[in-house]
Amino acid sequence: MRIIYLGDLVGRAGRKIVAEKLPEIQEKLKPDAIIVNGENAAAGFGITEKIAKELFDIGVHVISTGNHIWDQKDTKRYINTEPRMIRPINFPEGTPGKGSTIFEDTRGRRLLVINVMGRVFMDPLDDPFKAVDDELKKYRLGSTINFILVDIHAEATSEKMAMGQYLDGRASLVVGTHSHIPTADAQIFDGGTAYQTDAGMCGDYNSVIGMDKVEPINRFLKKLRGDRFSPALGDGTLCGVFVETDDKTGLAKRIEPIRMGARLHETFPQI
Repeated sequence: MRIIYLGDLVGRAGRKIVAEKLPEIQEKLKPDAIIVNGENAAAGFGITEKIAKELFDIGVHVISTGNHIWDQKDTKRYINTEPRMIRPINFPEGTPGKGSTIFEDTRGRRLLVINVMGRVFMDPLDDPFKAVDDELKKYRLGSTINFILVDIHAEATSEKMAMGQYLDGRASLVVGTHSHIPTADAQIFDGGTAYQTDAGMCGDYNSVIGMDKVEPINRFLKKLRGDRFSPALGDGTLCGVFVETDDKTGLAKRIEPIRMGARLHETFPQI
């Protein structure tokens, strides 16, 4: 099975580069599923129903999110009606939406996507390790489920790596989001789980993690809030990972980064 995972979409630049490059990715890599983190898609803060539908229309199968999930007012309503958009599974019980979803590819293979948020330097949610554990107990990789992806939306690289190692052999892919910078540690762990600490973002890298440079720099220099953060609007770069798994076990055979666009060094898997 071939899976494409794209890191945080940030604003218009992120949406544009994904819309431009996804047809080429689909043609060359022929993925069975495409998953995208969309929590910054709406002007850098949250995601709207309109944007989610646009992503589904161009071939995205699941949208994961993170700490900005509630920044747009209509999300609480929409997420209860759209099983393809999920929020971190370790939000307290009763929070709108769900933290995981299952869907089938064109060959009837079942894919489970779990979204979880870290707690180090983040909001104090429920234990992310227990939340993922409880969800995975319901399924068996390579039997009841053919592919399991865990998006850990977290600040600390140590927490992301600990999650990846903890789930080694129980997930097909554990990938980090939130930091917006692609890490150079794409690998397959000893138990067969593919891993990358952060997939990077889809957005304008001539920025401060996707935001127009002026206000973030001002806050670092003066420790004062001035204008609201706004996403950078230059040419975007798409960042993500390509994973190929064994259909019998659900474990990874290959993981490679994808970078396409204006600023970062481009890399693209060869099939």
